[in-house]
Amino acid sequence: MTDKDLRRDVLDELDFDPSLDAGDIGVAVSDGIVTLTGHVGSYAEKVEAERAVRRVRGVRAIAQEIQVRYADAKKVADDQIAARALAIIDWSVHLPKRAIQVTVAGGWVTLTGAVHWQYQSAGAEAAVRKLTGVHGVTNHIEVRPEARPDAVKDKILEAFRRSVMFEADGIKVTVTGDKVTLEGAVSAWTERDAAERAAWSVPGVRAVEDRIVALS
Repeated sequence: MTDKDLRRDVLDELDFDPSLDAGDIGVAVSDGIVTLTGHVGSYAEKVEAERAVRRVRGVRAIAQEIQVRYADAKKVADDQIAARALAIIDWSVHLPKRAIQVTVAGGWVTLTGAVHWQYQSAGAEAAVRKLTGVHGVTNHIEVRPEARPDAVKDKILEAFRRSVMFEADGIKVTVTGDKVTLEGAVSAWTERDAAERAAWSVPGVRAVEDRIVALS
C-alpha cells in the first residue's frame, strides 16, 4: 500500500466515525507513519481520532499533534473540572471511593492514587476525558493487586486461548514480578491491541511491555 492510499483510508475512517467531527483534522503520511494535525472541539474527540487511525490496516505509527479548542462559551474553570471529575469517579460503581485523586491545571487533568485492577484505572481516565473543558489527561493511577507471576502468566495464556481476535501461538508471554512482556508477531495492529488488552485484564498486572510486531 502506498502512502497516498493509506492517507485516503485514514481520511475515510475519520469521516466514517460518528463520534468525531473530522472537518478540521489534517492527515499526513510518510512511510506508514500517520501525523494528525488540526483541532477538535473536545479531548474525547482527540482520543477517538487516534483510535480511528489505529483501526486502519497499514498504519505503522501515529504522531498525535491535534489540539483541543473549546469555544469561549464552553471554557470551564479548573476548580469546576476538578469537582466534576471527582463526582463522576465517585458515582461509578466500578471505582473504589476516595482511592483516586484529581489535580487540574489549565484544563489538564492529572489522576493519582491506587486501585486493584487495570480496568479501574482505565475507566477513571475514560470517564474524566469526556468532561467539558478537559484539554488532556495524565493517568498516574497505580495498580496494586497481589498475585504470583506464574499465576499471572497462566491467566494471560488462558485469556489468549479464549480470544478469537488473534492466534495465541504466535505470542510469547514473560512475567517478571508484576510486569508482563509480550513478544511475537500478529497479522494486524488490531490483533496487537487485543493481545495487550487481554494481558492488562489479568489481576496482578501493573505494567505491560508490548513488543509484538504487526505485520500489516
